[in-house]
Amino acid sequence: MDLIGALIECGAVKFGDFILKSGRRSQYYIDIKVAETKWEILNEICDRILPFVYGNKLAGVELGAIPIVVGVALKSNKDYIIIRKERKDYGTARRYEGTIERGDKFTIIEDVVTTASSVLRAAEIIEEEGGIVENIVAVVDREEGGRENIENRGYKFNAIITAEELLKRR
Repeated sequence: MDLIGALIECGAVKFGDFILKSGRRSQYYIDIKVAETKWEILNEICDRILPFVYGNKLAGVELGAIPIVVGVALKSNKDYIIIRKERKDYGTARRYEGTIERGDKFTIIEDVVTTASSVLRAAEIIEEEGGIVENIVAVVDREEGGRENIENRGYKFNAIITAEELLKRR
């Protein structure tokens, strides 16, 4: 499958004037959630992430990474956790769903990495609970400092698509 073409065709890549979560302005926006609703595209994304899965567990930050984490978990026979963007203020008040045992080794999956703030927060939560982050994998690296921020914290990072590759197809 031509994954970049499929992302553009399904409307997951939009061109215009956008404000990103980081507060930066961008001439393009990547909404992987749109692509995740298409089973063939989701399946292709999961297949491309599989070679970068290390450790015995997966993790993803709600919302965009969750369908991918579930798909990769099913393909790799690995358990996963869901990292919440904000701690629940009711019930168990947990920052994540699932279990982290001391020494569990995680691959964190993210849909899009810009500055990597969300995925680095997820790594901190995992480590505070006794887990070990083996690798961080993104569908798209916007190439706006996220890779450097991840690697400067000592983590491995892989992306299946870069902004440069994506923008060549515009």
